[in-house]
Parts: sequence; structure tokens; C-alpha cells
Amino acid sequence: MTNIIAKNIKRRGLLLVLSSPSGAGKSTLSKLLLAKDQNISLSVSMTTRIPRSSEVDGVDYNFVSKDEFEHLVKQDGFLEHAKVFDHYYGTPAAPVKKAMDEGRDVLFDIDWQGTQQLSQKVANDLVRVFILPPSKDELERRLKNRAQDSDDVVARRMAKANGEISHWAEYDYIIVNDDLDKAEGELFSILQAERLKRERQTGLVSFVHEITGEE
Repeated sequence: MTNIIAKNIKRRGLLLVLSSPSGAGKSTLSKLLLAKDQNISLSVSMTTRIPRSSEVDGVDYNFVSKDEFEHLVKQDGFLEHAKVFDHYYGTPAAPVKKAMDEGRDVLFDIDWQGTQQLSQKVANDLVRVFILPPSKDELERRLKNRAQDSDDVVARRMAKANGEISHWAEYDYIIVNDDLDKAEGELFSILQAERLKRERQTGLVSFVHEITGEE
């Protein structure tokens, strides 16, 4: 019996974006995917706000001064950035580009506004996935059951949900998270299929030449 040795073909990494209304399961699916696949990592945003006691610099966020942040903005050093209340948040371009050049994928847990900015900068490398709840009642139930927010905050999140969901058509894939195991499987299948796209496998030409013996 002949042993077949799998060959790793060089490829360019991709940017996988997950967006959803709060409570639809985006963060849970992100954690499951990161635990399952070692070749994708979560993008670490930069922010000007002060770290909370539980947060680690370089892991949860890269914490910088307002001057440092604004300097990077002037240098066009962000893939996307925004001001939220009194603080700035953004995705530095350099580490993301380095990961893609090395064939590693980057996961983004961001909203539709950040996704639109990414689309303007790196559209060809972007894979956009929107997570929908099975119903509005189920979305509200999940928000209440996780017991992280007051009734007032839950009401505000529900009021905001329609506006967030209205951007679903801007995404490449839609997953209805009615069953977590099923949704996780669908997300992983999307990632695997996108990795196999011809244009992302930059080593294909030399690999095919190796098979055919052509120069």
C-alpha cells in the first residue's frame, strides 16, 4: 500500500468577520472557532481607554495614549477605527498584514460599521459572516438569561437589534444560530471552503508545475 503524504500549499491568510446583534451568539461562536482551529487568531484592537482590572495589555486590547492613536491615524495605520463615547478603538494594519502574509487567518468580532471600513481597505481578503437569531423572542430570552445586563440595558439592546440586522445583506454568508453545534459546524465549513479558494492558494502554480513537470 502506497503512503500518500499531504503537501501544504502556500496560501495567503484571510480576514474572517463575524457580526450580529447582541445576544445572537457571535462571541460564543468566536471562542469555539478559536479553540478548534490553531491557524486563526483573534484581532487585538487598539484603544485609548484605561484598562479594566481584569484586562491584559496586548491580549484584550493594546492600550495606548490618545496622541499615539492619532499619530497612527495620520499614518493611515488602521484598517478600521472609530470613536465610541470618549475613547478611540481601531484595528492596526501591520500585525494583520503580517499574519496574512504568513498564511495565518485573523478573526474579527466587530459590528457592521467596522465591517464596512474593512471592506473599503481589504475587500479581496475579507470573508463576512452575519449571525442571526432564530427569532426576536429568542434573542430577548438569551439576553435576559445570560444575566449580564439590567432590564433597561436589555431593552436598549433589543431596540438596537433591528438596525443591526438591517445590514445582513452586506455580508457574504448568513448563519441562523438556532442550534449552537450546527452553527459552529457551518462557520467552520465556511472557513475551510474560503481557505481552498484558488486565488488564496498562492503556491498552486508551482505545485501544479511540480506535478506536470513543466517549467
